[in-house]
Amino acid sequence: MPIASLFRLARAGFVMAREGVFGVVDLPDLPPAQRLALRTIRLLERRAVRDKAADKRLSDALTRLGPSYVKLGQFLATRPDVVGREIATDLTALQDQIPSFGMEEAKRVIESHFGRPVEQLFASFEEPVAAASIAQVHPAEIEDPDGTRRKVAVKVLRPGVAERFRRDLKSYYLMARLMERFHPPSRRLRPVAVVDTLARSVELEMDFRLEAAALSEMAENTRDDPGFRVPEVNWTRTAKAVLTMEWISGRKLSDVAGIEADGHDLPAIGALVIQSFLRHAVRDGFFHADMHQGNLFLDEDGNLVAVDFGITGRLGKAERRFLAEILFGFITRDYRRVAEVHFEAGYVPSDQDVDVFAQAIRAIGEPIHGHDASEISMARLLTQLLEVTELFNMRTQTQLIMLQKTMVVVEGVARTLDPHLDMWRTAEPVVRGWIERNLGPAGRLQDAAGGLVALGRLAADLPILAERAGRLSGELETMAEKGLRFDAATAEAIGRAEARHSRSGRIALWVIAALIAVAVFT
Repeated sequence: MPIASLFRLARAGFVMAREGVFGVVDLPDLPPAQRLALRTIRLLERRAVRDKAADKRLSDALTRLGPSYVKLGQFLATRPDVVGREIATDLTALQDQIPSFGMEEAKRVIESHFGRPVEQLFASFEEPVAAASIAQVHPAEIEDPDGTRRKVAVKVLRPGVAERFRRDLKSYYLMARLMERFHPPSRRLRPVAVVDTLARSVELEMDFRLEAAALSEMAENTRDDPGFRVPEVNWTRTAKAVLTMEWISGRKLSDVAGIEADGHDLPAIGALVIQSFLRHAVRDGFFHADMHQGNLFLDEDGNLVAVDFGITGRLGKAERRFLAEILFGFITRDYRRVAEVHFEAGYVPSDQDVDVFAQAIRAIGEPIHGHDASEISMARLLTQLLEVTELFNMRTQTQLIMLQKTMVVVEGVARTLDPHLDMWRTAEPVVRGWIERNLGPAGRLQDAAGGLVALGRLAADLPILAERAGRLSGELETMAEKGLRFDAATAEAIGRAEARHSRSGRIALWVIAALIAVAVFT
């Protein structure tokens, strides 16, 4: 077990203890050994934090621990299946409060990626206007060939942040492995796999070329959508650690009073937020997964503009059908169909009773009918749906959880603009249109054509498949004659794994007790 990772993990536990994070755990619900460990840890708690709310304690601790932990908190906000819905809701409000880095450092990052001075790339380059855990944004200007100047936003990766994340990820992996080994109930949540997902997410988020590609893809998907757009990317001034895009002049959606003072129709904008998100998720299968008010602007022409595409979500055809049909089923009160879709998609095991499941769905849907639209939350309905499916052994669907979490945020934004927003009437045209296009006669013809194309490709690949089958048959015959053999690298990897498990078993008992307390909390 790496000593450095253990030290960093112990430091994180100490900071959380000082900030009173462990004080939000309900002691009577814990086993005696873990209760004793938790009480011991709480001796480190500062007096000043005892009057703080639970979410404030956690957010303060993560902010003190630095950018990696802020990002960890924001990531876990999208995984209520792992940390619980209450903690996930608290973490949703976690905002980056990281000081900006200096102009000279930003210029060095830009120059190292383009091999040219900043003055040759930009006609002007100003102090940062926003700073976050991974990057900060600078206003700048570029000069077109005709001499005109255009304002752009330049997003610059924070120096050293990649190495910092790599170091802290080792601590996260250590914690996850300890949880899986010493806290059996946590194995169902697959902590190591959760850290794998975080590592991959952060790796992608720190490559701004991928964010530029996401902006480009969203621009293509929405080019004909009324009232919605994204900033245009300047590809010649974009690299792995630098993203240059159109500067958006307008108001953030958090400035509700200013938008109203400008004469805009608030209910119409609220409906536009909901319908835009549903088009992206249901129609395109590609959506902005961080659509809070700070990432949404209303430009001078009244268009909704989304920025910061570091986190996006994708839904396959099956998931889009799932989403569209369950929403439409709730709208039309066809609970049997909602239940059947779960089984057809393979989300609920076939050994469950579809009629009993439909009854559970009815218990969610019926209470929403006959109430004022302002009392009905689509995000709450999706949350309850995921809770009910757990009772029927539905395996965690990460993409649906991200969708549900984004839906909570999007609905909250829409309701700040129109508290009486009728979610169902707003969603119905988008959902019905998708169903008619994809599940009606035209959709069936399109599926049939796609099947014929797939058969044609399979026929063309038959010679290659036959060759591979022959080679596999020969390898199996050799294996039967000579037995299964490991190469040197595999044998060495097995030895390292056994040694790692042996060392981890000799961790001091008090360290294990403290880390298990962390595991129970998370």
